[in-house]
Amino acid sequence: MTDLELQKLVEGISEASFNRPFKHKATFNPRLRTTGGRYMLQSHNIEMNPKQLEQFGEEEFIKIVKHELCHYHLHIEGRGYQHKDADFKQLLKKVGGSRFCQVVPGMRRRSKTLHIYTCKKCGIQFRRKRQIDLKRFVCGRCRGRLEKIKTISQ
Repeated sequence: MTDLELQKLVEGISEASFNRPFKHKATFNPRLRTTGGRYMLQSHNIEMNPKQLEQFGEEEFIKIVKHELCHYHLHIEGRGYQHKDADFKQLLKKVGGSRFCQVVPGMRRRSKTLHIYTCKKCGIQFRRKRQIDLKRFVCGRCRGRLEKIKTISQ
């Protein structure tokens, strides 16, 4: 599906499900990793994750489009467009959109390494996903120097 086909699909769903036109731009954004799509508050455009369409099919993708259109129409009307708002929940249920999208396998980034540090003064251990610059940082408890013990790769 191209961006032009996506634009037509979003406009059609907007007219059919919401009885209102979609007057802005809908595009694919392949950089989206953990979300099915997003509504841009400033420009009112919608970006969709193409991996959702490839992985789960058009039926699930349409539910995600409806979710983003709920944000769009409620925001333009000045009503509660956030996930926590009752207006959003009611409209989403009415049009049959999905509350959450499925996770594309392999898209969530998990840190596979763990860095373990200890304080030379008090002996407390610190576990971190990211490395610490030992010249800049000290122990938060006693201000002692830190030393790296080991790195665990999982």
